[in-house]
Amino acid sequence: MKRDRIGRSQDLTVTQPISLDVLKEKYLKSGESGMEDVYLRVARALASVEPETERAKHEEMFLENLRVGAIGAGRIMSAAGTSIQATLINCFVQPVGDCIQGTDDGGFPGIYEALREAAETMRRGGGVGYDFSRIRPRGAEVKTTASMASGPCSYINVFDQSCATVESAGARRGAQMGVLRIDHPDVHEFITAKRTPGRWNNFNVSVGVPDTFMHALAEGHPWELVHKAKPGAQLISQGAFQRADGLWVYQTVAARALWDTVMRSAYDFSEPGILFLDHINRDNNLRYCEEIAATNPCGEQPLPPYGCCDLGPIILTHFVHHPFGFSGTPDFDFEAFAKSVTTQVRALDNVLDVTFWPLPQQKAEASAKRRIGVGFTGLGNALAMLCLRYDLPEGREMAARIAVGMRDAAYAASVELAKEKGAFPKFDATGYLAAGTFASRLPLALQQLIRANGIRNSHLLSIAPTGTVSLAFADNASNGIEPPFSWVYRRKKRESDGGTTDYAVEDHAWRLFRKLGGNIKQLPTYFVSALEMSAASHIAMMEAVQPFVDTAISKTINVPADYAYEDFKGLYQQAWLAKLKGLATYRPNAILGSVLETHAASTTMPLADPMRAVIESRPKGALAAVAEKVDYWTQEGRKTLYIVVSFLPVPAVVGEGMAERAIEFFMPVGQSGESQQWITASMRMLSLAARGGFLERALSDMRKVAWDRGPVRLGTYEKADGTRVPLWHDSEVAAIAYAVQNIIARRAGTRVAGGSIPVVDPLVEAALSSPVMAGKKCSECGAHAVIRKDGCDYCTQCGHLGLCG
Repeated sequence: MKRDRIGRSQDLTVTQPISLDVLKEKYLKSGESGMEDVYLRVARALASVEPETERAKHEEMFLENLRVGAIGAGRIMSAAGTSIQATLINCFVQPVGDCIQGTDDGGFPGIYEALREAAETMRRGGGVGYDFSRIRPRGAEVKTTASMASGPCSYINVFDQSCATVESAGARRGAQMGVLRIDHPDVHEFITAKRTPGRWNNFNVSVGVPDTFMHALAEGHPWELVHKAKPGAQLISQGAFQRADGLWVYQTVAARALWDTVMRSAYDFSEPGILFLDHINRDNNLRYCEEIAATNPCGEQPLPPYGCCDLGPIILTHFVHHPFGFSGTPDFDFEAFAKSVTTQVRALDNVLDVTFWPLPQQKAEASAKRRIGVGFTGLGNALAMLCLRYDLPEGREMAARIAVGMRDAAYAASVELAKEKGAFPKFDATGYLAAGTFASRLPLALQQLIRANGIRNSHLLSIAPTGTVSLAFADNASNGIEPPFSWVYRRKKRESDGGTTDYAVEDHAWRLFRKLGGNIKQLPTYFVSALEMSAASHIAMMEAVQPFVDTAISKTINVPADYAYEDFKGLYQQAWLAKLKGLATYRPNAILGSVLETHAASTTMPLADPMRAVIESRPKGALAAVAEKVDYWTQEGRKTLYIVVSFLPVPAVVGEGMAERAIEFFMPVGQSGESQQWITASMRMLSLAARGGFLERALSDMRKVAWDRGPVRLGTYEKADGTRVPLWHDSEVAAIAYAVQNIIARRAGTRVAGGSIPVVDPLVEAALSSPVMAGKKCSECGAHAVIRKDGCDYCTQCGHLGLCG
C-alpha cells in the first residue's frame, strides 16, 4: 500500500489532545508511551498462538495491519499482551433459566447461577446481554414452594443492582442488555419499567418481536401472551387457559394496543429497542444448531447462550486516496482494504485462543463456532472524503460496495484458514449453506469453496460502536457506520483531582479538509451531519449495508423532538420491511431529562466569604440589602420571584478595612404560586445557616437537591471557546441556591464557579436554539443532554463520551 496516498498521511501530524488523553487513560500500559507501543504489544500477543517458527512473520504482519487501520475493539487494544486476567472479548450473551438455582428443565442456569456467571463476566471486562423470557410470569404457580412467581422484571432489578456494584476490568461498569419476548405475559411491565425514575439504570432493554406479531399488527388481530408455566388459580379463574401446543395463555390483548404501548415508551423514553427475531434467526448461518433470542448490549451481535463478540474495526478513512479531490480524483483503495480484511480475520481468530475466558461455557461455545466480527469505522468521514453525501443514493451505493468487499475478503480468508487450521467444529455444509442463510447469498464461487474446504469461522462480520478507539486510534473519525454528529465541539473532562480539562475536539474529515486548504466556513454539501438528515435516510443506510453483514449493525436513529408520533411508529415498520434485525431510536424530550437520572452530582462551590464566626443574634437597625429579580424556567414555563439578601459589615480577614457578610435572606410578601411556602422556609434556613457560620455548606447542599419534575434552567456559563450556554439545575431548590450564591458573589465582586446569572441575559433564549438534545444528566457539564448515540452515552452539550456497551 502506498501510504503517502492515503488520507491519514495528509500531514495530520499533530495529534489532537483528546486523542492523546484517551490513549493514555484507556490503552497505554506501564512503559508504553504512544500508539506504536500499543500496536507492538497487541501484535505480539495475537501472534503468540502461531507455530513458533511462524510467530515473527505473523507479528510483523499484524503490526503492519494495525498501522494501516485494522485495530481491535477496546478490550483487545487495552488488555492483549498484559498480565491481567481480563477478557479480550467485548460482550457476551448469558442464558437465564426458569429456576432459582441449578439448571431448569431446558438445561439453562437458574437465576442466581446466571447472576453469578454474569458478575464474573463483567468483573473480567465483558458486557452481557440476557433473554429473560424463560422466567415464569408474575402470578405463575411455583409448586416447590407452594407460592406464586414474582416474574422476570423483579429479577432484572437484582441483575441491575449487581451490575452497579461490580467493577469490571478497566474500571468501567459492565454494560447490559435485557430482552423479553413480546408474547411474554409480563411484557407490559417490562416495556414500561424505565418510566420509573432510577429503575434499570444499568440496562438497555429491547423487546423480541417475531414476524407473527408484525402480521397480527398489520391485520388488527388479537395477540396472546403465553408461557409454558402454569398460571396460579386466580389467573385461571380470570380466564387463563392452556392451548393445544401446551403453552398457557395468560391474557389476550389487541396487537395494536400493545404495540402502541411499546411505541409510546420508545417515543418518550428511547427504550425499549426492537429485535426482529425471525430476521435474526432466518439469516443465521448456524440456524441448524442454535436459536438466538438476545444480543450484546449495543445490538450489533445477535448471539446464542454464552456466545461472544470478538470484534475488530478497520478505519475506512485510511483507504481513501486524494481526499476531497485536492490532489486528484478521490477514490477508495478496495484492493488494500481487502488485504487488510484478510489479515484481520486471522488476527481475530487468534484472539479466541489468546483471551482469558471468564467462564468455561464461553470458551466451549467460542471454540465450537469461532465467531468473529470484522467491521469498519469512519464510514461517514470516508464518504465525505470521497465527496459523497451519506444521505444520498451514491453514498449508500459506495457504503454497500465497501461492505461487499469486506464480506467477500473475510469469507475467502476464513476458507483459507480452514485449509490451514481446520473448520469450526460445528460446521455442516448442508445446514450452513441452506436456502435463506446469509452464507447462501455469497457468490457461487465462495459457496463452492466452503463446501469443498469448510470455513474457519461461523460468522465474520459486525458493525459495532467504536467510541474510544475512534478517539484514540482514528483521530476522532466518525463512529462505526454513523455519520458525524458534529464537526467540532468542546469537551470538558473531569480529572482525578476534581478539576476539569477543556478540549477542542475536531471531526477527522473536517480537520483534514481544513489542513488541505478547504474553506471550513463554507463546507461542501457532502459534509452532512447526523442531525441534518432524515430518519428515513438513516434507515436507508442500514438497509443498504445489512444484507452484506452476517450479524447486525449498531446504529441509533436520532429524530427531532417534534417528530410526529405516527411517523415515528412508521420507522419500525419500515425497518421490519427492510429486513433489518433491530432498531433503536432517540427522540429528545423533557421526560428523558427528568426521569433517567435520580442522583444529583456533587458540586464543589468556592467560598463566597471567608468569615465563619457564629453571630448570636441579628444586629438591631437596618442592614445594607440587595433585592434581585430571579427568572428561571421549568417544564411549566417561565417563573419569577424576588429575593432579598441583607449584609452585615465585619472586619476583613485579609487586608485592611471592612467586608460584607450575607446574614439574612427572605422573600418579600405578595408573591404568589405554590412554591412560596418552601421558598420562605428555605430563606429562613439559610438565615440560620448564615448566622451559624455554615452558609456555604447549606447552599452547596441545596445545590444537590433533585426532583423528578425535570431540569430547571437558570443562568449561563461560559465555555472554553468563549460562547455561553444555558445552565441547568436538578430542581427549583438547586436553582434558587445558585441564584443566592450569585447575589452574594456579585456583591463581593466575584463569580460563582461554573456559571453566572447576568442581570440582563439576552443570550439565554438564543442559546436554546443550539443543537443540544435533551437527555439524562451529564457527569461532566451538568446539562441534561446525554443521549445514546451508536451504543454510547454522548453529551450533546459538552461532547463527553461516557459508557459504551
